[in-house]
Amino acid sequence: MILQAQSVGGGSLVGEDENLSLLARLAPHLPYLRRYARALTGDQLTADHYVRVTLEAIVAGERSLETTLSARGALYHTFHAIWRTTGARLEAPDDGGSRPGDPSRRLLRIAPRSRQAFLLTALEGFTLSETAQILDVGFDEIEGLIAEAQAEIDAELATDVLIIEDEPVIAADIEALVRELGHNVCAIAATRREAAEAVAQKLPGLVLADIQLADGSSGIDAVKDILALDNVPVIFITAFPERLLTGERPEPTFLITKPFQPETVKAAIGQALFFHPAKAQAAA
Repeated sequence: MILQAQSVGGGSLVGEDENLSLLARLAPHLPYLRRYARALTGDQLTADHYVRVTLEAIVAGERSLETTLSARGALYHTFHAIWRTTGARLEAPDDGGSRPGDPSRRLLRIAPRSRQAFLLTALEGFTLSETAQILDVGFDEIEGLIAEAQAEIDAELATDVLIIEDEPVIAADIEALVRELGHNVCAIAATRREAAEAVAQKLPGLVLADIQLADGSSGIDAVKDILALDNVPVIFITAFPERLLTGERPEPTFLITKPFQPETVKAAIGQALFFHPAKAQAAA
């Protein structure tokens, strides 16, 4: 049979009729596996080759899917098993074909195993436990690999951060986290007006914003003011996430609910800076 619509790199897979059910389960996940493989290798043709080899091995019965994982997780697990046995490298030469702001160029500078763990969690949304199963390593090792990747990202993308928060204790906690990651806090604003005044003095490279501010003004409006001046990544940290998750407007990519875990904020900062187009262009 032919795997239509989701064929990889223009190719197709031919197998027996009994593979219909299996391939139907895997088909929705192929675009995401292709994206992941592209981020790992820095080259779509190389990525598609290994995705195709993975699927062919599954269809031929040479590789069985890990049953303790979801269909998507099992597919990624098999991809990595294929990768290890073929001796594939995660580095690819830069032939000049990638765009200057393409995050994949910076990804290739992260150590391979750390790169895998970071992408599986930050880009593909797998949990730490799922990532450990996919890579066949221990939970503690996954935490270490992600920490290594995070440190490399933070060092490369250090920037000026504006904190919009009206509660002094929380603002101080966020400031400590930001400085711990190597960033500079250019200002802390408790109101929309203070945020505007801070931005007039210095445009930040990242904004961390609450929604409900001291004088009744809105952190959402403060962020809109800033985005009208410059396209910077924004992370909302709020006790009222429902005010942003209304479905009536584009919802923020990074939304953290109070009370927050420090590691959640750190991870969001790294991801926001790494994947934001404007920041990617500046760091390339």
